[in-house]
Amino acid sequence: MALEDELLRQRHERLAQIRGLGFEPYGHAFPFTHTIPQILADYGQKSAEDLSARVEVRIAGRIQGLRRMGKAGFLHLSQNGEKLQIYVRKDAVSETAYKLYELLDLGDIIGATGYLFRTKTGELSVHVEDLDFLSKIMLALPEKWHGLEDVETRYRQRYLDMIANADVRKVFVTRSRIIKALRHELDTRGFLEVETPMLQSLYGGASARPFMTHHNALDIDLYMRIAPELYLKRLVVGGMERVYEINRNFRNEGISTRHNPEFTMLEFYQAYSDYRGMIALTKDLLQAVAVEATGSSKVTYQGNEIDFGSMRQFSMREAVVEMWPGNDKPTLENVKDPDWLRQHSKQPTPGEALVDLFERHVEHQLIQPTIIFDFPVEISPLSMNKRDEPDFVERFELYAAGMEIANAFTELNDPQEQRRRFEQQLRQKAGGDEEAQLMDEDYIRALCYGMPPAGGEGIGIDRLTMLMTDSKSIREVILFPLLRPEGEIGLVEKLREIEP
Repeated sequence: MALEDELLRQRHERLAQIRGLGFEPYGHAFPFTHTIPQILADYGQKSAEDLSARVEVRIAGRIQGLRRMGKAGFLHLSQNGEKLQIYVRKDAVSETAYKLYELLDLGDIIGATGYLFRTKTGELSVHVEDLDFLSKIMLALPEKWHGLEDVETRYRQRYLDMIANADVRKVFVTRSRIIKALRHELDTRGFLEVETPMLQSLYGGASARPFMTHHNALDIDLYMRIAPELYLKRLVVGGMERVYEINRNFRNEGISTRHNPEFTMLEFYQAYSDYRGMIALTKDLLQAVAVEATGSSKVTYQGNEIDFGSMRQFSMREAVVEMWPGNDKPTLENVKDPDWLRQHSKQPTPGEALVDLFERHVEHQLIQPTIIFDFPVEISPLSMNKRDEPDFVERFELYAAGMEIANAFTELNDPQEQRRRFEQQLRQKAGGDEEAQLMDEDYIRALCYGMPPAGGEGIGIDRLTMLMTDSKSIREVILFPLLRPEGEIGLVEKLREIEP
């Protein structure tokens, strides 16, 4: 018999014994007086003498440590990422409660009533006077000293990952703080949070391949959104002058340590601003978020100190000149010369060649937060042209740790020019570019009603969380990342087999 099968049978027998004592192995509500983190915060520094006034507590948690010693024993209960020791002694609890204690397994969820004290070694503990049973574990937890190490199992069974690895919870607590801080900073600046459609008849707002689905009642094909941009700018047309959305986007693209097909972005728009205004806002926003989420504007990522309180700025051309590898560095005149660009890149246009050189030679060097501005028009179909150089647009991207964190630009609000840009995208799609955008006639119509000058920006929440939690892979900061199906588990049938 397999070890898992035998364990299931043993645990099932324990269920019957627990019921025989009068406990429900999958119990009901348990009113508690304190959480474990509250006890540690309020009494963690109290001395044994301070606790002699008898502080009574009623707590609940999962057993993550169990040490039996004759007629007594110590258990560690965990709750909300914190652990507290409890002490059970045979002569201090009822006969029934002690028999329950003898049946407990690592991973069971219990309630304990008693009072606080310090052991001989000085550890804050609960002297138990009564026990309640709340939920039975049927499968074994990972081995204590090595935890849960298999990466795929960790991502697939995130619930087990969080039980076994204490630091995992901290990552997602920080992620929550990042989102809360972003909301707070934008709300205090007069931005309004909204929601826009995830199912769209036309996808747009980014260069990406979409996921398709079908609406049965309307009998139409729809797309999962790749970005909320065009809907948010419709709202700017309608008079919502400062608007944002924390949104889920879906892009049918490759999976890597920095890419997941389903991801979270913050996207916001501010009327009567431009990309320079967005640069200033981004600097203030990310510094404040780092401090609110981590306690400092400086974080450590993969051995590098990243300082969100200090951001460098280069035009894309300046960055290529500044960070070109080797001694044969180009001049600014070189990177403005179409012939020189064609000699160093196989891309069809000078603008695309410049971007190619930037991505190959510069992007990976941008470890400290760096703003790269002034992008070629060919890759920026929704951005406003620079007034003094129409082949470029008023756009910037923020990089840190060698990856893009944010993308922003002065919004294109000329409907005729927007039509021409969409038509250019259609030509690119006809030429084989699967990520080129579609013509959105309703968006053009919205622009015909007049959109005020505006700056807009998208910030990748997942990558920002990677930086602020020192997580090497994007899957570390997504609770349930997309994985291939693992095949038949068979656990349901095993549970059916052990029933009487």
